[in-house]
Amino acid sequence: MKVVLAQPRGFCAGVVRAIDIVERALAKYGAPIYVRHEIVHNRHVVETLKAKGAVFVKELSEVPAGAVTVFSAHGVARSVQDDAKLRSLPVLDATCPLVTKVHNQGRRYVTQGRTLVLVGHAGHPEVVGTLGQIDGEVHLVQTAADVETLPLALDTPIAYITQTTLSVDDTKSIIEALKARFSDVIGPDTRDICYATQNRQAAVRQLTGLVDVLLVVGARNSSNSNRLRDVGEEAGVPSYLVADGSEVDPAWLVGAKTIGLTAGASAPEVLVDSVIDALRRIGPVEVSILDGTEENITFNLPFELRTFEPAAAARTAAA
Repeated sequence: MKVVLAQPRGFCAGVVRAIDIVERALAKYGAPIYVRHEIVHNRHVVETLKAKGAVFVKELSEVPAGAVTVFSAHGVARSVQDDAKLRSLPVLDATCPLVTKVHNQGRRYVTQGRTLVLVGHAGHPEVVGTLGQIDGEVHLVQTAADVETLPLALDTPIAYITQTTLSVDDTKSIIEALKARFSDVIGPDTRDICYATQNRQAAVRQLTGLVDVLLVVGARNSSNSNRLRDVGEEAGVPSYLVADGSEVDPAWLVGAKTIGLTAGASAPEVLVDSVIDALRRIGPVEVSILDGTEENITFNLPFELRTFEPAAAARTAAA
């Protein structure tokens, strides 16, 4: 069978930065390093960091006094930041800069006197963090239908912000519903949503015209991975989300000559390789890569880690 890899796929700059923060903190300060919530939504990544000495906790109350603490890439509420300060915990913030950008946008709109609407999924860590970063009332909407139930006058000045990992098409439909109902609506352009989300969805749309089945590598709780599967299904291509090669069902591939393969922004390439290996156990595989956007974006590390090189520390320890 032919396997066509989407380009881009897998790790984005925000995920690379978050994982690098944990690994550098372990090298600089030694284990254990405490991480509030999953650093990114991928079990393989979490287990790998656990093996290196990272301890993942649900709440700061589980972190011992004085222990180095990392906030996940999804961001946290101000109450969590305040609690860390109150306990004098040394914190390294791995919040994706694009999520921080959404926080800043929301605060700016509120200071302009606008009522803020957040487009996102209730309970997602990024949404919880964003809601907790904005002073004042924020209305969460998940679908275009939710817009009709907002308890606001039609002439209310509205501003919207969005969860970074949503489907661009879904976001557009909700924004259109806001503009159709309310007379004064502003917000960032949909192109201002996370570049990685857009690039990966665009690659899948391109891929669906070439393949019989789409496999998306990612965690069940990964919003951006689920959206990639949704994009494939919306294009009429049977699409499946798998954590790794062990979850590939040969029954999905019966009659399929070309398989599309992509990965969510928090899924490492080693898991893509495991899916290819699983396909090779089913039959001969010819792998190609779709032409697509080359991403060369990087985000700065926290100041405490910028000049620290783990490799140098390892050489010093060995000596």
